[in-house]
Formats: sequence, C-alpha cells, structure tokens
Amino acid sequence: MSRPDHAAQVVKELAAAAPRVTVAVAESLTCGRVQALLGGISGASNYLLGGVTAYTLASKVALLGVDRVAAKRVNCVSEAVAREMARGAITLFGAKVAVATTGYAQPDLAHDVPEPMAWWALAHRLPRGRWVERSGRIVGAGLSRVQMQDVVAEAVVAELADYLQAWRERTGQA
Repeated sequence: MSRPDHAAQVVKELAAAAPRVTVAVAESLTCGRVQALLGGISGASNYLLGGVTAYTLASKVALLGVDRVAAKRVNCVSEAVAREMARGAITLFGAKVAVATTGYAQPDLAHDVPEPMAWWALAHRLPRGRWVERSGRIVGAGLSRVQMQDVVAEAVVAELADYLQAWRERTGQA
C-alpha cells in the first residue's frame, strides 16, 4: 500500500470511529488532489463533507473568509493564509477538522520564490469554541509542478492521519 493510500485508509478508520470526526478540505496549490486521496477510498462519505479549490484571492476571501489585505500582501501564500483556509473550510462545510494547502507549485521569480514551496494547515474545532491548529512548510527543490502538487497532497493526508491518530490516543477516543 502506498503512503497516500495508507494514510487515507487510516483517516477513514479514525474519522468513522466514535465519536465520528468529519473532515473538509480547502486547496489551492494541490488543485483537488487532497480531496481525491481522501475520497478515493470506499466509505469516504462517512467522514468527508466536502472540499473547495480556491485558487484566487477572490475565491479564498469569498468562500473561506481569508483576510483580503493580509493575503494580498503575500500573494495568498503564507502560514497564516493556510490556517485561515483550514478554519474557513470548517465553517463552510460544518466539519470538525479541515486541512488546507497553498503555495507555489513551481518557481516564481516575480515573487522571489526560487523553488516550489507550500504551506499546509490543519484545524480542529473542539467543544466550547476551542481550536487546535497545526501547520508546516514543504519545499520541493527540483520537483516538477505536478510532482510538487502530489508530494504536498500526500504529505497533508499523512499529517491528517497522524494528527487524528494521536488525538484519539491522547483523548482516549479510539
């Protein structure tokens, strides 16, 4: 079993266990690849509520509530934007957990980006208005555009699986 298939299977099992954890996705750089990995396993409708590919500033603002001014300053690529996208996906779909991706799938010298890079974020809405958030940066030196998109999608699904497993173990909700 490949890493993304394994991670998607773990996410399915964890999300379907009691209490059920629902998942949503907000993507930019990965263009739907995270949703495809999560939805590629039979039974995904038990936990995957939906996802959105918000590729432009306007769509990130309108669909996910990203701060327009702050996002515009960084060309929609930052840790803060990824975190806002994840929280926005939770709100948009009514999920408990969401992941998000944003970045550059290839170098962009106009924005001083010499190699592909991405930010990912995970948000988990807990009871009583509490939040848990995780985020990270992935650099894809030497990767093609499509390779970078695949690497980021696989990494995000693996992060989601790892987070859900650790959360269930920590809280005794396995």
